[in-house]
Amino acid sequence: MVIVFLDECLVYLCGLGDFFTMKHIRNFCIIAHIDHGKSTLADRLLDATGAVTDREKQNQLLDNMDLERERGITIKSHAIQMAFSLDGEDYVFNLIDTPGHVDFSYEVSRSIAACEGALLVVDAAQSIQAQTISNLYLALENDLEIIPVLNKVDLPSANPEEVTDDIVNLLGCSADEVIHASAKTGLGVEDILRAIVKRVPAPKGDVDAPLQALIFDSVYNPFRGVETYFRILNGKINKGDQVRFMATGKNYNADEIGALKLKQEPRNQMLAGDVGYLITGVKEAKEVKVGDTITLVAEPTDSAIDGFEEVKPMVFAGIYPVDTEEYEELRASMEKLQLNDASLVFAPESSAALGFGFRCGFLGMLHLEIIQERLEREFDMTVITTVPNVSYHAFSRKNPNDIITVNNPSDLPDPSVLDRVEEPFIKATIITKSDFVGNVMGLCIEKRGIITNQTYLTPERVELSFDLPLAEIVFDFYDRLKSVSKGYASFDYSPIGLRPSKLVRVDVLLNGSAVDALSALVHTDNAYGLGKKICAKLQKMIPRQQFDIPIQAAIGAKIISRETVKAVRKDVTAKCYGGDISRKRKLLERQKKGKKKMRQIGNVEIPQQAFMAVLKLND
Repeated sequence: MVIVFLDECLVYLCGLGDFFTMKHIRNFCIIAHIDHGKSTLADRLLDATGAVTDREKQNQLLDNMDLERERGITIKSHAIQMAFSLDGEDYVFNLIDTPGHVDFSYEVSRSIAACEGALLVVDAAQSIQAQTISNLYLALENDLEIIPVLNKVDLPSANPEEVTDDIVNLLGCSADEVIHASAKTGLGVEDILRAIVKRVPAPKGDVDAPLQALIFDSVYNPFRGVETYFRILNGKINKGDQVRFMATGKNYNADEIGALKLKQEPRNQMLAGDVGYLITGVKEAKEVKVGDTITLVAEPTDSAIDGFEEVKPMVFAGIYPVDTEEYEELRASMEKLQLNDASLVFAPESSAALGFGFRCGFLGMLHLEIIQERLEREFDMTVITTVPNVSYHAFSRKNPNDIITVNNPSDLPDPSVLDRVEEPFIKATIITKSDFVGNVMGLCIEKRGIITNQTYLTPERVELSFDLPLAEIVFDFYDRLKSVSKGYASFDYSPIGLRPSKLVRVDVLLNGSAVDALSALVHTDNAYGLGKKICAKLQKMIPRQQFDIPIQAAIGAKIISRETVKAVRKDVTAKCYGGDISRKRKLLERQKKGKKKMRQIGNVEIPQQAFMAVLKLND
């Protein structure tokens, strides 16, 4: 049953069992740095509003992947609807949860675009961190009402007065507006719910206008296809309507629409301001793009919602099966994984050292780790991951305007025809204690960083801004940053485009043969040091054979470093006792010829961990 009075936009929706107006809807998200209690606070909000029963309760309820629970991070965004009553009026809350990590910042930006308000959660013990500020700026760009929440005030190490001052300085609000809470004990949850009603504006929209709905997420259901999560800005959608996804231009039937409660609740109609799901029977996740606009085929809208862009991979790596016979099995696993994670990009490639595999694009190093872990856990695939690298633009002298995209070091044109290479740069924001400013600056300058700003947030906390090459942070940067700051630094970054750079390809030769999987594109100044470190590392990792194995690093035809894995020697002269020296010499000469022949036809076995050795060159 659906009753609509359009003059007041008063709606009765089957399933809610209650009349409510658009002014009774609140759409909000929670933004915070990693481990500041975002998922736990979401649990308390669900408990307080009765959205979950005692039987359904569990910690990190919205994080439904084992990896999310183990690592304590949100990998996929989630949305859930709650009901709340205040002063005799009933309200509908749509919580659109967001991932916290920088690798998933595009998903965060689309989730924020679907809201009118945001809970800014700050840890009372750790204070403001880099991603707190990054996500706050995203929210402010979308004109969201910010409700500051000081979480974990019950901890013995909490410093609520000082951290409240930090929040006041950051937001320009009054200290009274900062809600003190503890997601663990439930302290302050009622105050947060009241603040959502009082301070978050109701959605604005025209029910009579053509349908405009923003896609902020999608998940794959193996039985029903892709489930699209959307927020309606204008218009209305009915079950059975024919809809169009504007970015792809494809039309589908709305087989099912509904609200996103803990279990999906089907509806016959949804109106402007609502957040819900749509099932159209789409089987390929790449057909549903986050940030796209849904409209009706019968009455399409003139303009799409601003802000849509294709998700671009930032880091590339090769993934190969350990057993080459499992190549087709790996392909099937990657295709299934892509249905759940549309931001994963892969294409077949082959390597002389590793056989057939895939060249994969990821949003960042955490994304790479998550994909590798999911392949091993969910699909029981044992894989080798090659050295990660980023995407460069190369320009040849013959056609200076033609861009050659280099995702693999082997794609780099010959230096004789190369005009220049451009590499991606990022704007890095690091917040640390003032004691460690020198250490952090030293690390960033070593990584070819250029300092652009230094701001003292408080006498003890400093915000540093650097322009850094993306290639320098994909290896060990984050681990080393934590080491030099004794764990006190937080890191966030955003891409700022490409800049010309002097890059060369360093090849690794084993026994005179190039191993393409160990090649790397590096800056000219770092090439000799890197080549030396790779050779030294491989010398320790490659087992000894019956013959000497030369390990060489080369730029083009020029060898820049060499190490040798010495042969396992057999004492062929042991049986010669006494007699003339020529008897021993004859046996040694025969052994030398055998070793020379063995070296020409012998194969060098490379252990699996050698392919990731470059990542830990500073260990």
